[in-house]
Amino acid sequence: MKRLLAALVVVAAAVAVVWSPLSATAAASDPYAWKNVRIDGGGFIPGIVFNPGEQNLIYARTDIGGAYRWNQSSQSWTPLLDWVGQDDWGHNGVLSIAPDPVDTGRVYAAVGMYTNSWDPNNGAILRSTDKGATWQQTNLPFKVGGNMPGRGMGERLAVDPSNNKNVYFAAEGGNGLWRSTDYGVTWAKVGNFPNVGNYVQDPTDTNNYLNQNQGLTWVTFGSAGRIFVGVADKDNPVYTSTDSGATWSRVAGQPTGYIAHKGVISGNYLFIATSDTGGPYDGGAGQVYRLDITTGVWTDISPTAVADRYYGYSGLTVDRQHPGTLMVATQISWWPDAIFFRSTDYGATWTRAWDWTSYPSRSKRYTLDISANPWLDFNSTAQAPEESPKLGWMNESLAIDPFDSNRMLYGTGATLYGTTDLTKWDSGGTITIKPTAKGIEETAVLDLASPPSGAPLVSALGDIGGFYHADLDTVPANFHDTPSLGSNTSLDFAELSPSFFVRVGNADAAPHIGISNDGGKTWYQGQEPSGVTGGGTVAVGADANNVVWSPAGTGVYYSTTRGSTWTASTGIPTGAIVESDRVNPKTFFAYAGGTFYTSTDGGATFTARSVALPTTGRLHLKAVPGIAGEVWVAGSTGLFRSTDSGATFTKVSTVAEGVNVAFGKAAPGATHPAVFLVGTVDGVDGVFRSDDTGSSWLRINDDKHQYGNAGDALAGDPRIWGRVYLGTNGRGIFYADRTGPVPSTSASPSVSPSTSVSPSTSTSPSSSPSPSTSPSTGSGCTAAYKVTGSWTGGFQGEVTVTNNGGTATTGWTVKWAYTAGQTVTQSWGGTATQSGSAVTVTNASYNGALASGASTTFGFLGSTTGTTNPVPSPVSCSRVP
Repeated sequence: MKRLLAALVVVAAAVAVVWSPLSATAAASDPYAWKNVRIDGGGFIPGIVFNPGEQNLIYARTDIGGAYRWNQSSQSWTPLLDWVGQDDWGHNGVLSIAPDPVDTGRVYAAVGMYTNSWDPNNGAILRSTDKGATWQQTNLPFKVGGNMPGRGMGERLAVDPSNNKNVYFAAEGGNGLWRSTDYGVTWAKVGNFPNVGNYVQDPTDTNNYLNQNQGLTWVTFGSAGRIFVGVADKDNPVYTSTDSGATWSRVAGQPTGYIAHKGVISGNYLFIATSDTGGPYDGGAGQVYRLDITTGVWTDISPTAVADRYYGYSGLTVDRQHPGTLMVATQISWWPDAIFFRSTDYGATWTRAWDWTSYPSRSKRYTLDISANPWLDFNSTAQAPEESPKLGWMNESLAIDPFDSNRMLYGTGATLYGTTDLTKWDSGGTITIKPTAKGIEETAVLDLASPPSGAPLVSALGDIGGFYHADLDTVPANFHDTPSLGSNTSLDFAELSPSFFVRVGNADAAPHIGISNDGGKTWYQGQEPSGVTGGGTVAVGADANNVVWSPAGTGVYYSTTRGSTWTASTGIPTGAIVESDRVNPKTFFAYAGGTFYTSTDGGATFTARSVALPTTGRLHLKAVPGIAGEVWVAGSTGLFRSTDSGATFTKVSTVAEGVNVAFGKAAPGATHPAVFLVGTVDGVDGVFRSDDTGSSWLRINDDKHQYGNAGDALAGDPRIWGRVYLGTNGRGIFYADRTGPVPSTSASPSVSPSTSVSPSTSTSPSSSPSPSTSPSTGSGCTAAYKVTGSWTGGFQGEVTVTNNGGTATTGWTVKWAYTAGQTVTQSWGGTATQSGSAVTVTNASYNGALASGASTTFGFLGSTTGTTNPVPSPVSCSRVP
């Protein structure tokens, strides 16, 4: 995607490029508020850094989700890199972060996600003078791997406290040691640093992920110009300078055989924690050593004897208020749990967070309270000696507050934990550990669904599966389970029977599919064809009677038994993306290799269309709720719309590039659902809404809210006009609502008529005509009834209730009578009852209170017995009071 950039300015012979992003806006915009759907955490936190110069100034870094700053008053984290856009999405990988202890407004970050071809851009050093509120950027001449092996080591960035103009960066990939002498504006390689590292996890890795030289690992400063640097070289892990970086040498007498993950100075001592690998997922041996900087004597202070050790060491921290007090974490103790060790005598003796009593029992110096984030038990009831929840794993980040000996934070592979009564440990008491990740949203979002009834959102996520989000502002109690499918890759619901859901995922072995009959709240295991190795994509027919699944490892299959049996589809290639028509239960769509496919027999057979579609980019196809045969495709060359089930497509001329498309509730006065787009309009990347089927667009995000690699999951809300749900790769799920006034119907954007052409089959229902609105009657409130979609034997309707009184309501009731045998089968946004032909609908708990002039809607599904579906008249409305 294209991004407007400032002119590039070369600042030194071969060192760096300095640039700042220009602000860019689309031709029109609509003000929106963007908020995270709360999960709290959901990914690895490799670094936590306290600024020793200012109390409560704390930074956290993530491997794919940017960086954060602690907000003491709200006890939550503020994201700092949401301005990162599609073009430089890799800058949400933060390899290191360094606060300035002298000028505490300054902070630096080394950003870039991968050092291989997965990230097309080189890395960069970001610098801020306002604690990360705004940034400037210096491009590096090499890549940075914030999500590469070894990313938990560090910190690789460090500010020299004796001269804070000097900032050091210990780079990976054989790129050596770099230094800036002007507050991070320009950078040059330290040419006389003698070792660029040599540790490679797997030199034979054909994916080019494990075969990187992990380079240099950390920088730390002593007094009087003393600097120490860690190197990923098991024979030469620590180097030093005694003259402020003018010359360098290997530290004499140092321990060998391991990689120094951390190096921390306290007083006259350097402490290092070492492991036999770079982590963060592994580590089977290691040591903890102490160097007396004055005498040059190294002492092995490892908490565990070699014979009993099955882990390395990683997280390392010292108590600045109490010299001699330090803590270290295991790298990795998967079973039965992580271990934290604490010493108050410079490592001469240690105590453990837990000890064995009589196997399998353990005594603990802590209690772990996850009530704020209950899903952290991973839906598990572990058997002793394991427990649910665990202390964690991948505990590379461990930090004691330099101003408060009682506060300690540490990261895991899933969240951030903390305690505020740490010193109880030393007096024999029990400390309390709780999640401290509010504001950090790090999940990778693979699919989203917003059904017309039930929970407003159901998600499919990497690693932790996904959630039933009954309340967007509350952390869910548990994630999708029974079955657990690993990373969930796709989910869908029956548009006309939205309690039926199917989700699929990438578990290492079967099962790969789950079925729900209550809107995604609870699940049971479905059956699957032989050969399935991953989730792929899944599509559910509009009436829940047909499911089409395109899994990894085998071809496309369809089911007429809600996933209990499967039959191979024909006419469609393996790996195709599948989607269902949202009105016609038998119509399904698919895409593969630039070709569009249509099925009109429930997925049994597919027919290739002659239309040519994009073959590159992050292609997505979505069908329109309420309109049979309308399907849109977003791809690298734009946005395409079909109203005849894929027989023909028309390119939306205003869109240069599409990432994803979705549909939500229509604007007031409009008949077509609102269209949401992640893509490029008027030369600007962003998130857009159109209320007139793509004739015009409003940008609904801005340059400060781009979220990096976003848009592979996108859903509009069918119940709230303007609301959209955006999935990101590392910043979790966002929901966004309009903040401006609702326009009057007469001032609504004009909407082009949308003609739906039914597939050419005798079994396909015809599309509904333009919805008709019934006359309404009532005292103080009115109700407008309209049909929003119809098919053979059924239809969908919507009623808008408006408070015309001068005071607010506390409730309302709407009534009508059918004249052609229609029956209401399901309702949302109101409680419907029917006696004979008479229908009565009362408000839901959340929409009975309407201010004067305010409106709300409820929807319903109905069945028909004949060939007509006349709109009832009159439709009455009565209000309370």
